[in-house]
Amino acid sequence: MIKRIVANIKTDDLSKADLFYKDILGLDILMDHGWIKTFGNNEEAKVQVSFATQGGNGTEVPLLSIEVDHMDELYEKIQQAGFEITYGITDEEWGVRRFFVKDPFGNLINILEHQ
Repeated sequence: MIKRIVANIKTDDLSKADLFYKDILGLDILMDHGWIKTFGNNEEAKVQVSFATQGGNGTEVPLLSIEVDHMDELYEKIQQAGFEITYGITDEEWGVRRFFVKDPFGNLINILEHQ
């Protein structure tokens, strides 16, 4: 039985993750060994891995999808921090409200909220 799946994102500068993943998204630092830093929280989550030919409505496939419960507040924080939003807040026909942003490493991140 699979218990957990962890995304490992290559970087030459771990400190760049703090602003986006800790300060803006609100994740805790669960582990920091100097060469790897893991962010997370104590929420229970389902194990999921998605494979896609496109990101929906003809968008690029994002590296990560992050479900939140405070979309408007988060969108404002990301804009104020100067991160590149590549797909503005959109209510999609499959029942999610979402936007795409580039994280500090240039990865495309899908921020979503179920409606």
